[in-house]
Amino acid sequence: MKYTYEQIAGMIDHSLLHPTMTDKELEEGCRLALKFKTASVCIKPYFVKRAAEILKGSTVKVGAVIGFPHGNSATEVKAFETKIACRDGATEIDMVINIGKALSGDWTYVEQDVKAVCDEAHQNGAIVKVIFENDFLSGDEIKIKLCQICERAGADFVKTSSGYGFVKGSDGKYSYQGATEHDLKLMRANVSPKVQVKAAGGVRDLDALIHVRDLGTTRCGASATVQMLDEYRKREAAEKAGKSEGSKGSTLGTGGY
Repeated sequence: MKYTYEQIAGMIDHSLLHPTMTDKELEEGCRLALKFKTASVCIKPYFVKRAAEILKGSTVKVGAVIGFPHGNSATEVKAFETKIACRDGATEIDMVINIGKALSGDWTYVEQDVKAVCDEAHQNGAIVKVIFENDFLSGDEIKIKLCQICERAGADFVKTSSGYGFVKGSDGKYSYQGATEHDLKLMRANVSPKVQVKAAGGVRDLDALIHVRDLGTTRCGASATVQMLDEYRKREAAEKAGKSEGSKGSTLGTGGY
């Protein structure tokens, strides 16, 4: 295998964010992350304390989302939400920018918004991943500007998407790309090596996960964790047995992952 199990599992932020998920499902999700040794769980803010209890003593980190999913909370609210999440045991914060302000070109507001969360998180020993929601952003110029702003504001990661940035088409139907190869390359090229890149939205199989790693992505938000890591073990076992299953083919392309 091109990468070790630890490298692949260590990329995954196991996503436990769907609004219908019950407390029981969230607990099961935390235990699943523990079993598979993912990098973290990315969980609803109210459940951070319980997740921290379940994962205490393990290598699996607790991540909380802030201003999720559309970034519309006031800056003071985002900062306070970050404070509470860190108090409850979060060591990773995934915040959403104020998308409307970015589209308005109010870069001072956007930078101050990100900085307020970064400052609060860093004071509490947590890292920050800043979600752009690229499906809502037209053209590369705004994404490049956001990369520059986020690095200046102290972000540890820039992140493509929330997983919930559905765009309404002319036919009235909603569609979603999430992370794309183009955007991951663009974001990697427009932050320094000290800022990492996270893919989110649409990475649904092992080949896709390996591909985003090849592009320089170090974290990936995923809900298909079991399928991807079970597939890794299957291929690993076949390789050790001297068999070659080959690639199943990825859902990836130049568009969404």
